[in-house]
Amino acid sequence: MGQNWRRPRPIGPTLSWFNVDRQIGNLISSFRPAFLTYRNILVFLNLEPSIPESLCDSQMNALGSRAMAGGVNPRTILITGVSKGLGKALALELAKQGHTIIGCSRAQEKLNSLQLELNSATGSPASQPISSSSDRHLLINADVRLNSSVEELARTVMAKKGVPDIIVNNAGTINKNNKIWEVPEEEFDTVIETNVKGVANMLRHFIPLMLASKQGIIVNMSSGWGRSGAALVAPYCASKWAVEGLTRSVAKELPEGMATVALNPGVINTDMLASCFGTSAGLYQTPESWALKAAAMILNLTAADNGASLTDNS
Repeated sequence: MGQNWRRPRPIGPTLSWFNVDRQIGNLISSFRPAFLTYRNILVFLNLEPSIPESLCDSQMNALGSRAMAGGVNPRTILITGVSKGLGKALALELAKQGHTIIGCSRAQEKLNSLQLELNSATGSPASQPISSSSDRHLLINADVRLNSSVEELARTVMAKKGVPDIIVNNAGTINKNNKIWEVPEEEFDTVIETNVKGVANMLRHFIPLMLASKQGIIVNMSSGWGRSGAALVAPYCASKWAVEGLTRSVAKELPEGMATVALNPGVINTDMLASCFGTSAGLYQTPESWALKAAAMILNLTAADNGASLTDNS
């Protein structure tokens, strides 16, 4: 239901090892022959490898671990729909890795509970002094369906945390299983307003903040049903097809250095899946298991991924 999340990078004369070490982190951390082959390619292209052939295994493993964690620099990551499901699991995983979380949801009680969990889960990279975890993460009650609410969210984020490095537009909902002519108007509107208008509102207010530095990654959560059709969930399918088209179109409007991608997370045991699959949802991986791998994927996205439709096949 989509291509693998990572696609090959072109090798150009201006690249150095440190420009590409994250992209081949998985290889060099596991396969020394692959590392040596890549180094030989650099030599063949008259590029000076910045890592000698004698690099010891411990150094290689450390570099691979850094690549899987998205590099040593801590990021500030904004996640919508953060109070449950994939959003919550991703926030907790990223906090464990030492990154700063900004999250929004309409469920204040769940935000209060998550704040405590984030404070307990927070790790600190070696490159960053340990600060008060209660001040590190910012959770805000906001409704992405409302332009005015997202506008206020952007103002608050800028005042307290500055421009996020990564935005994950995760907030979403699904209709109850029904044929399209049996889906109530209000239910259809809620799906479109959350899944499509919610993403558009976030783009409207946060892209201008990123333009100044021409840096930033925006991940719009899609679905396998955003690239195919399924009976009884037509409103949801339509909304995710819209996310795919919106992502590809906006990608053409962004300056070099920025990226927006559509990410199909795969099939995960969430409340939304249970609403479609019933008890069979329990056969699929948990959000926590997914987040462990998804965090590395998202942290490793670059401007070269701009406009891509990616899939987590883990």
